[in-house]
Amino acid sequence: MLDAVHVGRQPIFDVAGVVVAYELLFRGRMDDVASGRQDTYATSAVMVNAFTEFGIAEVAGNRPCFINLTREFVTGRLPLPFGPEQVVLEVLETVHVDDEVIGGLTALSEAGYKIALDDFVWGSGHEQLLGLASYVKLDLLDGDLSRLDEIVAACREYPGLELVAERLETETQVAIADRYGMELRQGYALSRPQVLSTPSLSPSRLRRLELVAALMSPDVPLEKITSIIVSDPALALRVLRVSNSVAAGVVSRISSVRQAVMLVGLTRIRRWATLMVVDDVAEAPEEQLLTALTQARLCENLAPRFGADPGAAFVAGLVIGMAGLMAMTPAAMADQLPLTAEVSDALTIGSGRLGEVLRAVRAYENGEWDAGNLAGLSLDAMRWSTRTLTAAHRFSPATARRRGPAARPA
Repeated sequence: MLDAVHVGRQPIFDVAGVVVAYELLFRGRMDDVASGRQDTYATSAVMVNAFTEFGIAEVAGNRPCFINLTREFVTGRLPLPFGPEQVVLEVLETVHVDDEVIGGLTALSEAGYKIALDDFVWGSGHEQLLGLASYVKLDLLDGDLSRLDEIVAACREYPGLELVAERLETETQVAIADRYGMELRQGYALSRPQVLSTPSLSPSRLRRLELVAALMSPDVPLEKITSIIVSDPALALRVLRVSNSVAAGVVSRISSVRQAVMLVGLTRIRRWATLMVVDDVAEAPEEQLLTALTQARLCENLAPRFGADPGAAFVAGLVIGMAGLMAMTPAAMADQLPLTAEVSDALTIGSGRLGEVLRAVRAYENGEWDAGNLAGLSLDAMRWSTRTLTAAHRFSPATARRRGPAARPA
């Protein structure tokens, strides 16, 4: 069984009732109406799920996303893995404002990120952040409306600062937003949050940690990073999705994992790997990953016989293997990834030299030996995949428990 990941999405409307943005919310289950979590884990899970499991284009199209930030992200102790292009950083009301927070938000603002102040309360210390903010969110359900005149007047002293009326649940509250000319609106009276779900295969913990460790070296070879990523199909798929994110600033098309790494950049690859460690969910079943990885490796091995690029063949085989595990068609998955026309066409219509590679591998797996004798290449692919996953699982927590305390690695 594949795990499913979820993210909540609540529209934010303008005064004309047009959806102009979404707030992304942590949801642990498909039937979660609301979440009580506003901690670092919840923030990390939203980021990882929205950008690497769904792909931000699937979640929000080209609209900006409001994402809650805890103190760890505000101050830079945990790095943001995406650029400022499609996000609004929402500072939670639970973040205590001090010099470190002001310094962190100043740096983020100077880097081009837009800042929103959530559940704004005058006197909480967050009024010190008005000069850095693009949005102020006012709770019209449980907030103190007795000081609303004062708060709105103070906010209007900052040109360009927009007010977001949130938690609108009645027509009376909508009327209050109208009366004060609040530019944006959010709440059950307009739209309840929608929970989006998708099947997920998590990269192995060891691979994430190995990737983070390797990226700590300033002169790590690109080939080493690429080899770690391609050794874990789920991790490779996440990197491909990140390279397709508008927030990653990548517009080029790719034909290999190496190109995806180069386009996204080692700095953002490090940040995503770090965030996945924080997100730390269960490892994917080894036998499922073995099948997907073997297929990708076999495509890579076979590519030279057809004059196809081995890196592109690996990606095509990986997409087919992962699509099968996630109950998707290769064409549907290809639509979510920034693949070159050659790779995309091979997956969707079977054209070109890559299409020939994929047909040959499929024929071999179906027992149609007229596709050519691939036994040797298949054996090599199986051995490589088994070695790769054995190394990844050798010191996993479950293996360590089976071996007992004496066998645990130092």
